[in-house]
Amino acid sequence: MQRRTRLQRELSLLAAEPPPGISCWHSGHGAGELRAPLGAPWRLLDISKGFGMYPFCFHLAPEEILGGADTPYEKGIFNLEIIVPERYPFEPPKIRFLTPIYHPNIDSAGRICLDVLKLPPKGAWRPSLSISTLLSSIQLLMAEPNPDDPLMADISSEYKYNKQLFLLRAREWTERHAGQGRAPEPLEEKSTQGERSPSSESSGQKRKGSNISRKEKKSCPDS
Repeated sequence: MQRRTRLQRELSLLAAEPPPGISCWHSGHGAGELRAPLGAPWRLLDISKGFGMYPFCFHLAPEEILGGADTPYEKGIFNLEIIVPERYPFEPPKIRFLTPIYHPNIDSAGRICLDVLKLPPKGAWRPSLSISTLLSSIQLLMAEPNPDDPLMADISSEYKYNKQLFLLRAREWTERHAGQGRAPEPLEEKSTQGERSPSSESSGQKRKGSNISRKEKKSCPDS
């Protein structure tokens, strides 16, 4: 009951007072579904499933998320998945990228190294935080990677010591996997914990083929 009440309250707040770079409205497709157009229509962060009765879609403005034309993710379309645990807000939501992204803090499975996504003492999640806060934090991480706490060791090294090569490859990945002409892939709802949906399998296969030469570093501790 607390989880449902909390999510209903957050839905209302997201619709009425969205964080910078996110606008939301009820789409009419479901009781908890929100859609959010922001500025240019070619920038999309699609959070579609994982809330049970609370699916979401968010469109994010490019100038708000990535800092304008100089960012390597410009004109990208990225899909994310959010799963809210039964103990929410005492446990943080699980968030991962479904669209491949070239980023030192996001691994080949889409997992994100971000302190607010983990419980203390390893992380900084606390019940007073919200989904809105997490989305804003992910926006900031995309614009300002943290190479000192990476999930992808080779990308981190590249970001620190060969920034131009990093920017080139990140742009190439954005064009290849999240380009303007690519429609967001629909996400299938997971039936039980531990089972992967067909879209997740497909995304995982794409990541496997796209990341064969990327070295992963599990320095970001799990909660």
